[in-house]
Amino acid sequence: MSDFQEWSRTVAGEMERTLESLLPPSSTEPKRLHDAMRYATLGGGKRVRPMLAHGAGLITDAPDDRVKIVSAAVEAIHAYSLAHDDLPCMDDDVLRRGKPTCHVEFDEATALLAGDALQALAFELISSHKLADSPQQQVEMLQIFSRACGSHGMAGGQAIDLANVGRQITLPELEFMHILKTGALIRASVLLGALCGKPLAETDMQHLDHYAKCVGLAFQVVDDILDCESNTEQLGKTAGKDQDANKPTYVSLMGLAPAKRFADELLDDAQKALSGFDNRADRLRQLAEFIVRRQH
Repeated sequence: MSDFQEWSRTVAGEMERTLESLLPPSSTEPKRLHDAMRYATLGGGKRVRPMLAHGAGLITDAPDDRVKIVSAAVEAIHAYSLAHDDLPCMDDDVLRRGKPTCHVEFDEATALLAGDALQALAFELISSHKLADSPQQQVEMLQIFSRACGSHGMAGGQAIDLANVGRQITLPELEFMHILKTGALIRASVLLGALCGKPLAETDMQHLDHYAKCVGLAFQVVDDILDCESNTEQLGKTAGKDQDANKPTYVSLMGLAPAKRFADELLDDAQKALSGFDNRADRLRQLAEFIVRRQH
């Protein structure tokens, strides 16, 4: 996996430089807002979503400059969601990526506005760059992206999450919540990366979509496991937060050992979804392994 580690570091480094160039500079007004946007987005994170976009782009020979824009848009949405999720009215956390959360470093109003502005920037990036060979395909990409962010995706999943604090829910209900909250943006990363390149057969896109759903869910299952097994220093965020808040998790509903087995099953399912692809899908195969085996 050393080759994968080198590739992942390269993608993460390129993503950091791309975001640095696309985010408004702190020297322009409103300076405090721009500073908060950069604070929330730069200098941390695993950059898994850009890696997934680049991995999918390899399958369709997607131009790197297109995938970088898609990846930057996805990361802007991810950063906005974290800044908002950490607010006192949401998950009320003080640590993110090993540093104070955006509202702690600045203030609640600035963190809220930074998230709003990052969301707007993401859609500006997707709509103002040529990312596909046909206008119709670019509109399809905007639709996928919009749905992943809205009430049928990430925002909807967060609403369900907040509504279920302290409640007993079923495993299917928990899975539905996380397919929206965590999985939707991961799925969009894969599909958008692939759509930056040559068209794939519909069945191949369906296989990629199934892969993305499996790794998106696995990401959350592993998050729940790490929340129990790791400490705050390792995670870069407050460990045990979900348990303390009495939130339903895969560990609380299934138990630790069954949750680990479920993560392995999702990994196996994700790899099977890629069985019809050649070695151009190897980065996606390695990413699935990384997502399930990671320690933070």
